[in-house]
Amino acid sequence: MKWFIDGLKKYVVFSGRASRKAYWMFVLFNILFAWVAILLDRIFGTPGVIDIDVVAYASGPISGLYSLALILPSFAIIVRRLHDIGKHGGWIFISFIPIIGWIWILVLMLREGDLMQNMYGPIPKEIS
Repeated sequence: MKWFIDGLKKYVVFSGRASRKAYWMFVLFNILFAWVAILLDRIFGTPGVIDIDVVAYASGPISGLYSLALILPSFAIIVRRLHDIGKHGGWIFISFIPIIGWIWILVLMLREGDLMQNMYGPIPKEIS
């Protein structure tokens, strides 16, 4: 949970580095909270415009607002993670290429970070 909160605190910080663990823990809690938002949409009966089982719940107002609120923090932590492996933050735009871009970003996010200081800063310290 502390990695998720740290990611939210740095919601517009596109400089520096984020460790692999910090990134994946942020993703894990983001997915868990998104499921809760979808569940709340279903409980309150606020489905979206499209009335298909999965899509309707994912497009409800609560989950929609949650997704909207997490756009900047998600982009920021991806950019910091790219910095950790020595890549420029502009590599995030490769994710807009359908399928191939998503796979390439996943591969980059799975890579181990640079073990020494790089041009983006020192090795990220784990949250104590």
